[in-house]
Formats: sequence, structure tokens, C-alpha cells
Amino acid sequence: MPPAIETVDLVKEYGELRALQELSLTVEEGEFFGLLGPNGAGKTTFINTLVGLVRKTGGEARVFGYDVEDDYQQARDAIGVAPQEFNVDRFFPIREVLEHKAGYHGVPADEAAERADEVLKRVGIYDKRNERFDWLSGGMKRRLLLARALVTDPDLLILDEPTAGVDVQLRHDLWELVTELNEEGTTILLTTHYIEEAERLCDRVAIMNEGRKVTVATPDELKGRGTDTVAVGLESPPATTPELGPYAHETTVSGDRLEVRVDDGGSIAPRLLNDLEARGYEIADLEITRTSLEEIFVDLTKSEDRTVTRSTAESASGSDETGTSETDTPPKREQEGVA
Repeated sequence: MPPAIETVDLVKEYGELRALQELSLTVEEGEFFGLLGPNGAGKTTFINTLVGLVRKTGGEARVFGYDVEDDYQQARDAIGVAPQEFNVDRFFPIREVLEHKAGYHGVPADEAAERADEVLKRVGIYDKRNERFDWLSGGMKRRLLLARALVTDPDLLILDEPTAGVDVQLRHDLWELVTELNEEGTTILLTTHYIEEAERLCDRVAIMNEGRKVTVATPDELKGRGTDTVAVGLESPPATTPELGPYAHETTVSGDRLEVRVDDGGSIAPRLLNDLEARGYEIADLEITRTSLEEIFVDLTKSEDRTVTRSTAESASGSDETGTSETDTPPKREQEGVA
């Protein structure tokens, strides 16, 4: 079976701006894959390219082996997308919205009605099936976007900031639901700004910045790239900063507290304590803090020479990360946006 997503040197240009810069990325079938990056990193442009709302400038992009342009229908039928922005027809009951969505993908009317009921029950808003979109709460609207993505029974589920602005309970409910879907065999691509979300859910994550792939790794591998801080409380403030072994990357003193940055706090702490006691320091307490995934993410996506923000540049080009210009929209395709 080919990968769920495979791109090779994928490029998207808006005038002089390169929103995607030779992006090569592979997501295996059945993976729960995270896509992280600051605003303007190119995440939604990448998604829009996969679903056919944006025409690539160069490179290759395939979904389960289908070229996203040459084999558009097969590629698109394999994908369900829950976008970041609300883009639902507000004038129909939500059950009809789901039936229409299924119909776009060739699902017969009777089967579409059954599927609509099934997914509404699964996301927990079946009792709202006859209400219009505008009458739903914010959390219910998020659930509806997920239901619409699921009504076509996709092999690849793309979630673009699915828990943005929702309460803690709903976030955990959605986490539980998408985890179940992944365990049932659905490949999931998740974009999120919540580092905890990626760490909890994803098998692997790709970090993007300015349209480029910075790295791909498991959350544990990323955390392993950071350092630990061993904070030692002393009985009295040291007169000078102690000279320690090569294991100490950085040593700072604040009052009676000594902080030492090391690669592996658990293995280094006993050696550090022995060195300090050998120099006559009396130890009061010790605490080890690991670098968070968020700190590593910030470090990997730092850029000092960004003179134009991507959002400004893309707006000037007639497109942004939540939609697409008319010139980029393939003809005769869905009128509901990233649906």
C-alpha cells in the first residue's frame, strides 16, 4: 500500500512569495501525524494543495498513490477535512448538510441519510440534527465539522486546528474520538498550536517554518533534543559560581540556588551532587526539569530575518491560509471550501 500522503519537492508560489518551499513529506497509512508550525508556516496551504483547493507550482503530491491533480477525484474521495474556519451552509438543517456532503462524493441518498445519522451520533449532536448551523453553540459547530469530514468514511482524516477556541471538556472528548478513529485504521493528519495535543496524540510530528520542513520526529525524539536543568538548593549562597565538569553546559547562581544545564538530568544528578559535596557545599534540595516540547518547538522555528509576515504577503497575493483565490480553485469542484 502506498503512503497516505507523499510529497516530493512540493512548491507553491504566490507571486514572489514561496508558501511551500520544496516540501518533501511522507505520512504512512494508519499514522497519527502532527503538523506543527507558527502562523504562516504553510500548514494550511499544504492541506489546500492536498484537497485540490490550491494548485501546486511544482513538485509532486499524492494521496494513497493518487496524484492530487491528475487523479483528483480518487485522491479527494479518500480525504475527509475538518477545517479551522467554519464554512458550512447556514440555511439547511445540519443533517441535510451532511447528506449533501455525502452526495458530492457519489453516496446514494438512502445511504447518505444513514451515514449522516451515524456520524451525528458519534460526535454527540444527533439531537440537534434538525437545527441550522447558526443555532449551534461553538462547541457543537466544531463537532459538526468533524461529522462532515467523517460522513464520506475517509481513509485520511485531516484536522486543521480542530480544538481551537473550545473548552477543556470538548477538547478531551475530541481527543478521545480521534484516537478511536485512528485505532480503527484511519490515517490522521493534525495541525495544531497546542503542543500538548501533538505530544499526547501523534506518532510523529513534522515541524514547518516559512514553507520548509524543519524536522520530522516522534515527540519523545524531539524532547530528547533538549537539555535538562538540575536546580540544587544550597544551605548557604556560594561566594562564586562553582567550576564543574564538562557535563555542565551552563551554570548559574541565584542566591542559595544553583542551576546547571545538562544533557540528562537523571544520570548526571548523582555526579553533580558528589562534585558539590566534594567542594564543601551542603545540599538542601534538588529538582530536575526537562526541556518542554514547546521550548524545543520555539527554538526550532526561530527566524531573525523575516521581514515580511506570510499572512501579509499571502493576503497581498489574493490568498491566505484559510482559503484560496479564484485562480487557484480547480473548476467544477466543491463550492463549500475545504470540506
